[in-house]
Amino acid sequence: MTFVVRAAADRDLAHLYEMAKLTGGGFTNLPADRRALTAKLERSHTAFERDEASLSDEQFVLMLENTATGDVRGTCQLITQVGQKHPFYSYRIGTLTQHSRELDRTFRAEMLSLTTDLEGASEVGGLFLHPGERAGGLGLLLARSRYLFMRAHRTRFADRVLAELRGVIDEAGGSPFWDGLAGRFFGMNFQEADAFNAVNGHQFIADLMPKHPVYTAMLPEHARAAIGMPHPSGRAAMRMLENEGFAFEHYIDIFDGGPTMTARTDQVRTIRDARDATIVAIADGDGEEALVASGRLAAFRCAYGRIAPAADGVTLDPACAAALGVAAGDTISWIARL
Repeated sequence: MTFVVRAAADRDLAHLYEMAKLTGGGFTNLPADRRALTAKLERSHTAFERDEASLSDEQFVLMLENTATGDVRGTCQLITQVGQKHPFYSYRIGTLTQHSRELDRTFRAEMLSLTTDLEGASEVGGLFLHPGERAGGLGLLLARSRYLFMRAHRTRFADRVLAELRGVIDEAGGSPFWDGLAGRFFGMNFQEADAFNAVNGHQFIADLMPKHPVYTAMLPEHARAAIGMPHPSGRAAMRMLENEGFAFEHYIDIFDGGPTMTARTDQVRTIRDARDATIVAIADGDGEEALVASGRLAAFRCAYGRIAPAADGVTLDPACAAALGVAAGDTISWIARL
């Protein structure tokens, strides 16, 4: 059974909608709203159609497809520059140290400051894998395919890249962080605010959120405990990001308090270490298991395959070659599977 990551097409609306209904909330990049998903696909289509080497405000949507059945079982997204049409807000965790000579004590207060520091960075996000497929490394295939896509279109992406991880969501679909902070100013619960943001953007945060720093000591314990913590289902994603060179630099999501991971684009492991090679033969063998990508823009495809060194190039196994639509003489990009 072979899975391939490919560019999203208009026919994927139904697939995206079905996956969006399975997310359980707090998944801003994949709202269960047909109009918002249609707009996302239209924006992605425009990005795939633009064959220029310049950085712009674009979004690419990729899909994970079973080549044997045609079933779509996952998706992921890339945004080339955040914060271009609307401010991209984060909370930055900081510390204020003060000393009292009379008490002979030093006090350190943690605070959250509303910031747009990450504006202009690229973003990888929107990764969702169907619950029935969360084995066999398909999540890793989806995640790393984004970096191979970025590498193939490097001038279309910024020098800094971020990934927002979903924060802690309780069994009722609420957010302890939202309830303890932002919810007090907006008069709506987390699910309502999350749905509104997914469809309309978060300009309302700029309009209504207080701009002064928030001392975390003033928040309820359950809200403080959620700061910078990923949703339990996102811990594996956090480890994958760390393996790629992303780090938590004290930025968190303004809605659920989840961690925002950042990296220098050219230092992302898959982008830095991937290699280009010419296929000299399509053949079965005991080659190294690898992620293999080919094609540009809408023709981009990525799948697992077996690569073996050969004179003047590499050999590639037939199943991967068929999934990618490549033959001897074509050029591929590849990196060993972790």
